[in-house]
Parts: sequence; structure tokens; C-alpha cells
Amino acid sequence: MLRLAASRILVLALVVSAATPFVVAAEGAIGARPPSTPSCIVVGFVGGFVRHTNLHHGPVQLAQRIQRTDAKDAYVQVFENRHRKTAYKTIVNLLDLNHDGVLSDEEKTRARIILFGHSWGASAVVLLARELDRAGIPVLLTAQVDSVAKPWQKDGIIPENVESAVNFYQPHGLIHGRAQITAAEPSKTQVLGNFKFDYRKEPVKCVGTSWLERVLTPSHMQSECDTHLWTEVESLVRQRLQPEPGAVAVLP
Repeated sequence: MLRLAASRILVLALVVSAATPFVVAAEGAIGARPPSTPSCIVVGFVGGFVRHTNLHHGPVQLAQRIQRTDAKDAYVQVFENRHRKTAYKTIVNLLDLNHDGVLSDEEKTRARIILFGHSWGASAVVLLARELDRAGIPVLLTAQVDSVAKPWQKDGIIPENVESAVNFYQPHGLIHGRAQITAAEPSKTQVLGNFKFDYRKEPVKCVGTSWLERVLTPSHMQSECDTHLWTEVESLVRQRLQPEPGAVAVLP
């Protein structure tokens, strides 16, 4: 039964994503040429089979806003969730300042990495953080929005290399997010919270969505276009882009 349910979710995600219009971002809008020594590496993941250039989706819009304003000396990029390995290689290459192919302890220590994503992209965030943990690379923040794991993935335990983690979810529909994340090592990772959004009680209007999304996965769809939710994610990201000495980041 579990495998059948997972298969239905995979098929549904494919159908919904295929029906969503693709929009190509303007040149340099997302993932512009990174600075030689980025102050911070900000990586986002889109869900389903969405293209990383689709401006109707929350992670893409967030990356664009960050890059336009406070992240002039940061590297900001959005990836499809299936391109997690590419994201990992990109991060390693950015951290390898002397380009010798090996990350030194100093290069790892200098890492300031922020990861966020929606749906399958949120699950990809945890998997990427876990891969970075195995390499000894720290992560400042992971932010999951309506996180949905593929059948072979585990997105609920945050690895100990992550300094802070936050989870936003909605509980309704065939596709809905993980309700709780926990830290593998609470003394090293602060879980800022598991925050529920109920779109049956407080619906939000989405633009550029398909009729399949509106009929079959309305709440999951709204978690991706909810400006209030993504503003909270953005606030947490910006706090870490320009941290104040000794300050503790909290939700707005």
C-alpha cells in the first residue's frame, strides 16, 4: 500500500508539474556569475518537476529577491531537486579557494551555507545537508517548506553540521508536508520550529497555477505561493547573510 501511495504521488507530481507554465528568467536574474570569494552560498531547490527558472514558484522568487538586494557578494542559485549532486559539486568548487581539488579544514570552516526548498526540494535540502556533513562542511540554516520525501528519502532528521533548521508545513490533501523535523544532535542544531499553515481556514491566492494543482493539490500549491510564509523564510535567510555579532536569529 505504501509503495502504491508513493507511486500515485510521483505520478500526480509529474502531471501537475507538466501542466504548470514554464517561464524563463531574465539573463543574470538567478545564478549569476559568483564572486571569486562569496561571502555566503545560498542554494534553493524547487519541488516536483518544476524548472529552476520558473518564476511562479516560491524558491525562485525568493532567490531573485535576495540576489537583487542584500547578496551582491554572495552566490545565489536555485536547482531542480533532482540536481542535488550538481548543487553539492557547485558548493565544493566555491569553497575550494586555491583550486587544488581538496578542501582544507580552513576552507571548510569559512563556509557559510544556507539551504531552502519546497516539496521534493525541501527533502533535497536535508539530503544535501547530510552530504555536506559527511564532508565536514557546516551549514548555517536549512529551511523546509511543505517537505515531501521521495520513497527512498528521509527528510525528518537534521544532521549535526546544521546550525539552525526550520520547517513550515500544511497538513491537508494528497500531497502535504512533513509535520515535524528533529535534530540528530540537539546540542549542535537549533530547530527553530515546526510551523503549520492551514489554507482551508486561511486560503491564499496563487497566480500562474494549473487547474490540476487547484483541483488536486490546492493546499500544497498555496504553500508555494504564500507570500507571508516565504517572507518568514526570507527573513531568516537575510539574518544570516548579514549577521550581527552575538545575535540570535528568531522568526519575525
